[in-house]
Amino acid sequence: MTAPGFLAQARQHLAVGASLVAIVVNLGAPFPVAAQKSAEHTPTASPIKHVIVIIGENRSFDHIFATYKPRNGETVSNLLSKGIIKEDGTPGPNYSLAAQYSAVDSTTVGKGTYSIHPAEKTVYTNDPPVVAGGPTDPYVPTLAEAEEIEPGQLWPTYYVDLTIGGTGLAPYVVADTRIPDVFHLPEGAFQLTSPTLTYNDYANSPVHRFFQMWQQTDCDVAYATKENPSGCLNDLFPWVETTIGAGSDGSSGSTAPPTNYLSTGEGSTSMEFFNMLNGDAPYMKYLADHYTLSDNFHQSVMGGTMPNHIEFGFADSIWYSDGKGHAKTPPANQIENPNPQPGTNNWYDADGYGVGTSGGGSYVNCSDLGQPGVPAIVNYLEFLPRPVDPNCQAGHYYILNNYNPGFNGDGSSSLSLSPFTVPGSSVRHIGDALLEKNVSWKYYGDGWNIFVTDPTFANPLNTYCNICNPFNYATDIMTNAILRTEHIQDSQNLYADIKANNLPSVSIVKPGWPSDGHPASSKLELFEGFVKNVVNAVQANPEIWATTAIFITEDEGGGYYDSGYIQPVDFFGDGTRIPLLIVSPFSRGGHISHSYSDHVSITKFIERNFGLGPLTARSRDNLPNPKVSRNNPYVPLNTPAIDDLFDAFDFHSWDVAKN
Repeated sequence: MTAPGFLAQARQHLAVGASLVAIVVNLGAPFPVAAQKSAEHTPTASPIKHVIVIIGENRSFDHIFATYKPRNGETVSNLLSKGIIKEDGTPGPNYSLAAQYSAVDSTTVGKGTYSIHPAEKTVYTNDPPVVAGGPTDPYVPTLAEAEEIEPGQLWPTYYVDLTIGGTGLAPYVVADTRIPDVFHLPEGAFQLTSPTLTYNDYANSPVHRFFQMWQQTDCDVAYATKENPSGCLNDLFPWVETTIGAGSDGSSGSTAPPTNYLSTGEGSTSMEFFNMLNGDAPYMKYLADHYTLSDNFHQSVMGGTMPNHIEFGFADSIWYSDGKGHAKTPPANQIENPNPQPGTNNWYDADGYGVGTSGGGSYVNCSDLGQPGVPAIVNYLEFLPRPVDPNCQAGHYYILNNYNPGFNGDGSSSLSLSPFTVPGSSVRHIGDALLEKNVSWKYYGDGWNIFVTDPTFANPLNTYCNICNPFNYATDIMTNAILRTEHIQDSQNLYADIKANNLPSVSIVKPGWPSDGHPASSKLELFEGFVKNVVNAVQANPEIWATTAIFITEDEGGGYYDSGYIQPVDFFGDGTRIPLLIVSPFSRGGHISHSYSDHVSITKFIERNFGLGPLTARSRDNLPNPKVSRNNPYVPLNTPAIDDLFDAFDFHSWDVAKN
């Protein structure tokens, strides 16, 4: 196909997606391989024999479900229900609840100090103008090329959406004039779609990195209340976008401090929302109307794609090592420093994905209060009404943002491709737990077959997301050819396994960049088309469908504003709410689940359903299920606590029949 450079343009604000990297690892003895039971004969704690997890990209709950109105007398917490907006998307009587502020986090002499609750806040009269982002012309120009790059991955009627929706504007350097009155936006959330920017169109992507998101959510113990015991105000989203953006190493488009709203290439993209009552996100609305939606599900780590996929797979964050399980200190230019540079307002000292061989801070030793950025978060956690353990091991430098995983698709080391890598990890993961219990599982990654022989993404048809697969970081899987071949496969294999009644007990499904829904590089409607293709394939096989639960979520909120409660769980998160839809014969009826949960809740569901237990003594899946008051189902009284999602299903008839 003819689309040279589209991946680089699409992923301007994402990870260094084309440079897979690794540290040389000790291959050692192969992981023991045992015969796995068929899914139908694997003992389970529920009627669910097949768990399918589909993970999209970068949309917060309010960003998609801002105006959703539930069926059957259910309640939902969103911008509409709170009176922040009206049904037509205009400001409502409580619009001030979403008001955004500018702030000051600066120094003129010596060393500045990073703050998650900066001083001198001033409410915006108007949000900064949105900067145009995404492709001027669609990445995929023809229907034939759309079917070539995503063969069999989308519900047929969605392929045309790959070929339409270009912005018509130069990306990251001009205001998005498709948005009505873009130079006079209100001070809070605003509707993205209009006759001049439709649901079919590409749009920009806001920043979603670790220290940036802590600042966006603006948490302070002084603002803690019974209803909001974390004291997070969620009111600095555009300020962070326009003062630091995606990083000071050039990831924001400049290595110099910002001079205006265009400097970081975003503006107030973070404050946009879709309007379901006007027809946006129709398939997501259909699933919410007919199955179960959670309005209290959260990204598990502040920040972006990679750490949240890792947290799902490991129920923990992983750290820099020698590739053999021993913690080491990373190169100095890879250690994060969010302190503001002298004479700047919030322009971090060392932050970004890495440019060439220069700086790209993304590791932090959060056990050391002398490390930049660490005191602001640790002190906040320790002074909460119920103090929270940061859960940081001494001497460990944890990865906070998007770097590349430790292995090529063929299991080889790829350190020579880039220095910005996460070495192979020895931390126990959900795949290990499933293998030990002989429970079948697969990770189905869109584009995997091409990626195996194309680690540098030279092939324009390579759609694989290397930073999204948690097992790409696991030494025991990636260095064992048998395990790697059996358990990591292309998403095309998913459909063959469904038709052949060979679906494993646990399936993790990841769309490629064209259809994962990531703003700028993809569109939400394309993720809808990917999800619909999977759901319809499962439902077309009654035997599989009868015992399946499909969990549909996002990796993170993408830096979009959300009005929901955030529970501090440890140093790394939680972050903003993201959608979770649960599609199953046991989740019908349009129910809204309010139980507090995050990515590791899906891990906990898998562990409980298949009798696995927590992954390690320190992993987040050891946290209890929430206990709540009748008056506020959203805030756990026994914080930190995350649900295992069993209460999102109706297993009553199965329990009766079983007993």
